[in-house]
Amino acid sequence: MVDYTELAELAENLFEASDDDDELLAKILDTLDEETKRALLSSDLLNAYQVFYYFFRETPDELTMERLQLHAASDLARGLVIDEVDLYDVVFLMEGGEPVVLLTDGEKALARFSGTGSYGELARYIEEDL
Repeated sequence: MVDYTELAELAENLFEASDDDDELLAKILDTLDEETKRALLSSDLLNAYQVFYYFFRETPDELTMERLQLHAASDLARGLVIDEVDLYDVVFLMEGGEPVVLLTDGEKALARFSGTGSYGELARYIEEDL
């Protein structure tokens, strides 16, 4: 298990090294061992946007980005509504260290995708099947 104090120091060093560059932060995270990376990606030390960018390597629209930046990465265990499409919510969450996106009506999931390609898969689903 990773010591929280050491993890906080590492996060601070990562922020200094990446200088608010999302792509550089993601590349640096790639170099970490799995246990440390997983601890950071599920902690209060990163925000949900940094986790989103790490997994999907793309910048969402401004509203989605702002929603993600307002939440800690640890909030992704419960899931965050990051967008609305018609009457449906797009939810981003983490399960077992993997990113998951859902399209839900609030009671049941209409579509569920997991893995690093899941955000693009959901976009295609919305475009083609909704």
